[in-house]
Amino acid sequence: MTSSNGLDRIPTPHILSVRDLAQIAIFAALIAALGLPGALSIGAVAVPITFQTLGVMLAGAILGARKGFFAVLLLLALAAAGLPLLSGGRGGIVWFTTSPAAGYLYGWLLGALVIGYLTGLLLPRYRFWAALGATALGGVVVVYLIGVPVTAINLGLPIWVALVDATKFLPGDMVKVVVTVLVARQVHRAYPGLIPPRRRAAADVTAGAVTAPS
Repeated sequence: MTSSNGLDRIPTPHILSVRDLAQIAIFAALIAALGLPGALSIGAVAVPITFQTLGVMLAGAILGARKGFFAVLLLLALAAAGLPLLSGGRGGIVWFTTSPAAGYLYGWLLGALVIGYLTGLLLPRYRFWAALGATALGGVVVVYLIGVPVTAINLGLPIWVALVDATKFLPGDMVKVVVTVLVARQVHRAYPGLIPPRRRAAADVTAGAVTAPS
């Protein structure tokens, strides 16, 4: 039986299924595995260069905003609890407080969220150049906007020094952006529906709200 105002036609918020939880766990493990080769520290500021950023970008671009965010959150929560899941076998709360890299870890969360949200807007077509811009915005610009100021604060440096030093990450991060888009495009072709297109979801909600009960 439908309600008089048709509100029962509006889709309820999606609850994480067993499949969703499995995907979150798999991508958290992927990000951890990408840290096994270790990290490279170059430049004046001791912020390590790591492959784990690639895993963060892939989580957002393949799983979407919510599941990608939770995959990164799961990894960071376990690392904060002391498990050596960050690159080079690092772990513990110190990496989230006084470490020069602390801001970049928090930036991963917002970066995955932004990439996933924008990817949902691009689907189902997922054009290469648009996806490249969306992934670069979330995986590079957003992460740097949080990482650079926190590095400057934790090391007592002028922010411009931390910003100039962060340019050492750019070439590698842009390669990761391209790899992410190429991989995500193939995944979305093979497994459509991993991320519900946001434009279609919004249209469904609107249609449900205005449709009169039969």
